[in-house]
Amino acid sequence: MSDPTHTTDWRAAGVKVIKGNQLDSNTAQTPGMERAAAINHARVGAQKIWAGTVTIHPNAKTGAHHHGALESVIYVVRGRARMRWGDHLEFVAEAEAGDFIYVPPFVPHQEINASPSEPLECVLVRSDNEAVVVNIDIEPAEKVEEVYWVDPIHQHPH
Repeated sequence: MSDPTHTTDWRAAGVKVIKGNQLDSNTAQTPGMERAAAINHARVGAQKIWAGTVTIHPNAKTGAHHHGALESVIYVVRGRARMRWGDHLEFVAEAEAGDFIYVPPFVPHQEINASPSEPLECVLVRSDNEAVVVNIDIEPAEKVEEVYWVDPIHQHPH
């Protein structure tokens, strides 16, 4: 219920459109990728989320990192993402355009562009208004285990 004695200036406090060519690359970075912020506290006053883009060049991979207590959702716009995660990046899964990736808090991970010819372009959303990136130095496992997550409703396609 709104307070009739208080009016909100919805022009200033309402919807904000951030153009794709106006993203801010002055955000936490990890070697091997280019992050750009669209939505954060500094830019739009966001209280509980951070959103932006990430691009990984063909055949490139990022350094290992995690995002502290934040949850991350990655939406693959173009290309093929190979995610490695774990204490030694011993687990692997792939996602392609149209797929979502969920990264829980504190999970060490690495993004890899699985394509030799096209960039991997993703939209990224995190559960806080500031970017938290902790770059870590870990020795990757040589042998990895492929993980295909199937929820209780959907069956494995193979």
